[in-house]
Amino acid sequence: MPLSRVVVTGGGTAGHVVPAIPVVEALSAQGCEVHFVGGVEGPERGLMANLPAIYHGVRTGKLRRYLSMQNFLDCFRIPLGVLQAWRLLRRIAPEVVFSKGGFASFPAVLGAWLNGIPVVAHESDLTPGLANRLVLPFVAALCLNFDASTTARRRLRTVVTGTPLRRQLLEGDARRGRALLGIDDERPVLLVVGGSQGAARLNEVLRAALPELLNGHWVVHVCGPGRTESGDADQPGYVQVEYVDDGWGDVIAAAGLVVSRAGANALSEWLTLGVPHLLVPLPKTASRGDQIENAAFAAANGWSLVIEEHELDAATLLAGIAKLADDAPDVRRRLQTFRARDSTALILGELERAVASSRRARRAGRGQRQHPRTNQGS
Repeated sequence: MPLSRVVVTGGGTAGHVVPAIPVVEALSAQGCEVHFVGGVEGPERGLMANLPAIYHGVRTGKLRRYLSMQNFLDCFRIPLGVLQAWRLLRRIAPEVVFSKGGFASFPAVLGAWLNGIPVVAHESDLTPGLANRLVLPFVAALCLNFDASTTARRRLRTVVTGTPLRRQLLEGDARRGRALLGIDDERPVLLVVGGSQGAARLNEVLRAALPELLNGHWVVHVCGPGRTESGDADQPGYVQVEYVDDGWGDVIAAAGLVVSRAGANALSEWLTLGVPHLLVPLPKTASRGDQIENAAFAAANGWSLVIEEHELDAATLLAGIAKLADDAPDVRRRLQTFRARDSTALILGELERAVASSRRARRAGRGQRQHPRTNQGS
């Protein structure tokens, strides 16, 4: 039965919003009224600006793993955000909440639980992040990215859905991508994605290796916001951009090889689209170790080549790219063993299941109140 009103929540980073976009679009296409609950400030507001969803900002605080004076202030911000979300969800009265995770989702998930609204969450990494670990007791089901994904809660319903990809990624065209980037010869395209978090080291090493790389490749470098360098822009065959939104699927289609961090969303793109890639996971000093887990999982399946951060320099990067180029035909064959799922459809089915289960539980509760058990004494 089609859903009529759904709240989607997530944020704090783009990675906790972008996979929710196909879900928002699919719900809207079915005639569902979609609301998005995120932070008052944060990337989620901008990312949702042109989508068919009504945006609501609440106070979120941030779930940190390190000591900071902000942790003290967040002791007040987070309860305020939960109260705001509780009131907001009581007014919106959605049938179900879909949470993509990140610290911006915590108030909405807890507010939904307090209102008796079922929640379906999604985890992209092999193991749940901090925000999802905290909300697991309050969700009806957890959607997982990989078959190898795990969670410590044994009685929680889990279903492997994969991660939703935007339609434009699945419909990328190499010729459009080369035209968009201004590539005017037949040299292969090497796409290097520094991103935003942890981009500095990868950007630095790539630029040191550019003289060698430009001998045989066009190098398309996604540097991250504010990380382009004017001196490098003049090198023939080198294209640097802060971020790509429209046309990202075409850019990926134009790339013969990719170098990137090992975030779960990026990894899902390379695996689903069958692009040979070299991963440089963020170290534990800059993350909780999720990227190391993702990269190890993909490498064990023969899908990815990996260079650890402590090994990364211009020489190892050049050697890794050369090996990737040599092994590319074999890597493409192995990537065909990756099982890509219709993630959006599976998640929508899980949302409908949660609503149906919640309705049955409410009907059963009303029935018990109307027909209380009586003792059959003699």
